[in-house]
Amino acid sequence: MVPTGPVPEGLPDLRTMTLADAEAFAVAQGWQRFRGEQVWRWVHDKGARNFEEMTNLSQSTRDEFAAKATIGCLTVAEVQTSKDGTRKIRMTTRDGASIESVLIPMGEHVTQCISSQVGCAVDCQFCATAKMGLKRNLDAGEIVDQVYLGKRILAEAEPAARISNIVYMGMGEPLHNYDNLITSLKILTNDKGAKLAHRRITVSTSGLVPKLAKLGAETEVRPNLAVSLNAPNDAVRDMIMPINRKWNIGKLLAALKAYPLEQRRRITFEYVLLAGVNDSLADAAQLAKLLRGFKCKVNLIPYNPHPEAEYARPSAAQIDAFQNECKRLGMSTYLRIPKGDDIDAACGQLANRSNGSPVVPLRIRKGPPPPPPVE
Repeated sequence: MVPTGPVPEGLPDLRTMTLADAEAFAVAQGWQRFRGEQVWRWVHDKGARNFEEMTNLSQSTRDEFAAKATIGCLTVAEVQTSKDGTRKIRMTTRDGASIESVLIPMGEHVTQCISSQVGCAVDCQFCATAKMGLKRNLDAGEIVDQVYLGKRILAEAEPAARISNIVYMGMGEPLHNYDNLITSLKILTNDKGAKLAHRRITVSTSGLVPKLAKLGAETEVRPNLAVSLNAPNDAVRDMIMPINRKWNIGKLLAALKAYPLEQRRRITFEYVLLAGVNDSLADAAQLAKLLRGFKCKVNLIPYNPHPEAEYARPSAAQIDAFQNECKRLGMSTYLRIPKGDDIDAACGQLANRSNGSPVVPLRIRKGPPPPPPVE
């Protein structure tokens, strides 16, 4: 099991609890059940970061909670702002680890990209986070606190702006941290807490097939699903995504065909375009054949360069030709314009950089990629 961060003094952390957990915790202490909801709402609705902020509780009640529980908090270490308005937030955890979250302006709305792990074990060859290796999982509180801090930063910088969408597309493989992922989704979508709509949250995965079936069977959470495909065949995907050696494209697509989709929802296939690797018209034709019959859309992501990989972004003409061929072949295809690439905040660039310099050592490996992690 991948470890999560330590809780100070071994006290239960209210930020990691669902509403039901908080109510049960209060009862276990001999308090009335409503006290659990009252404190939980302060943490997850009003964004309280300590018990002293809970002004409608008596001082004695605040002291009782402070003696029995803690409120885990991330610390904002740095905020960088791109020329296009994208903001990258570097946050530190209680044990000193660094993670990143990104606020992406999308017209009148803002999408927040959040992390689920410190680093990543999947080792996609085009991704900067992969070169960090996996340090540990984030607990549910560390996942949701990225959203609460994002709201605070946005409120100070742009009071009229609101976070409308959450995407689990930051550092880490969300399905590798399944239990904390599900708990964080339950917290964020609770109508007494953050009140985020299920349809406004997307979970992205590289393709952990057994966990896809588990996610599809969930009844309390129903996020959108995005799959990082990035190749039209196994030969290319084996090379750039080692996880394909364990669960190849055939196994992945079989799991996705069985995945229950609500009405009007589609699976999003993410496809990072790498010059000379997966960007030819023949690749587009193979991709269209693979996805025929799927209720889906394809997001094309031009490769975002970083120092830890030697790939290149295709030319604008090649990107345009690939997208046009996909559309001609009947695929709903969208081009994701790079956002925040001047501050290493774009897709695939997150590696804890401070003004262009790594904050934590990166694991730069030479030679062929290792086998995928054992699930």
